[in-house]
Amino acid sequence: MPARTSRPAPLQRPDRPYLALGLEGSANKLGAGIIKHAKDGSSTVLSNIRHTYITPPGEGFQPRDTALHHRQWIMGVIKDALQKAGVSIHDLDCICYTKGPGMGAPLQSVALVARTLSQLYGKPLVGVNHCVGHIEMGREITGAQNPVVLYVSGGNTQVIAYSRQCYRIFGETLDIAVGNCLDRFARVINLSNDPSPGYNIEQEAKKGKRLLPLPYTTKGMDVSLSGILTSTEAYTQDKRFRLDGTGSDSEDVVTPADLCFSLQETIFSMLVEITERAMAHIGSKEVLIVGGVGCNERLQEMMGIMAKERGGQVFATDERFCIDNGIMIAQAGLLAFRMGQCTDLADSTCTQRFRTDQVHVAWRA
Repeated sequence: MPARTSRPAPLQRPDRPYLALGLEGSANKLGAGIIKHAKDGSSTVLSNIRHTYITPPGEGFQPRDTALHHRQWIMGVIKDALQKAGVSIHDLDCICYTKGPGMGAPLQSVALVARTLSQLYGKPLVGVNHCVGHIEMGREITGAQNPVVLYVSGGNTQVIAYSRQCYRIFGETLDIAVGNCLDRFARVINLSNDPSPGYNIEQEAKKGKRLLPLPYTTKGMDVSLSGILTSTEAYTQDKRFRLDGTGSDSEDVVTPADLCFSLQETIFSMLVEITERAMAHIGSKEVLIVGGVGCNERLQEMMGIMAKERGGQVFATDERFCIDNGIMIAQAGLLAFRMGQCTDLADSTCTQRFRTDQVHVAWRA
């Protein structure tokens, strides 16, 4: 259930712009960002600081270790954000934090700091849905008006559209998220986690020459990705597979580049299909891609081809805003705060499962 909300006390200086600090730590990216809303409604990003927990090749990030990273770095990240923005914590109107979804221990580490700052400095607290943060930052940066949203990240894969003050989920993954699928395969072929396994999959795919047959599983508006991951991993056990890519010109050789290329092309085709179906359903000609996987240029290209054929267009952001960051939490949190929504201290918890369609989007008419 969504957290109970209460109306904050009126601002003591309503003649000045609103300022919010956003804290994000739902996975291995730790972020702090400060945003300013002018009286005319325009937004300005004052700072957006991020620090990423990177593990060795072949290893994922564990909740306990990720939480330890966040605890070690969060005060430095917040200080850098305040310094770059040129503001004091006393100037803030509210402190926003990621309530969920995400990994439990990292979420709790960041929420604890948000609660502490809220009490120390007497600032209202706003718990933010991670996905809604992505959507609102994407809308703000790109100017998309009423798009079908494709939300693709390490932990989430959803097709979303807005209706009557709620982001409705049209379709989603039935098992694992697209980012998780790519990350897990990157570990199988021992790709680096720096800057991210998904980025390195994308670069490897650009060298691929063969489109190998893989399961294509769309079920209505939903997709299933566990089967395609298993099938791609199975190729690495084939006697034709060459991890070093030697003999890549031979039709009998399967290389990591071929597998990355085939995995990307098949998954992205599935995502384009269900997104197009949602566009047809609501009559929209706009697609907004958000989430960490949204940085993938091939996904943007494929979605752009589809949208162009429908007389529409694709909106996407670069890595500053599509990868998890604090400024998206500040943006969504400040929009909610200005509508009188804030989170009581007793409700300032975290949840690993916080559905996108549980949020009352009061700031949209």
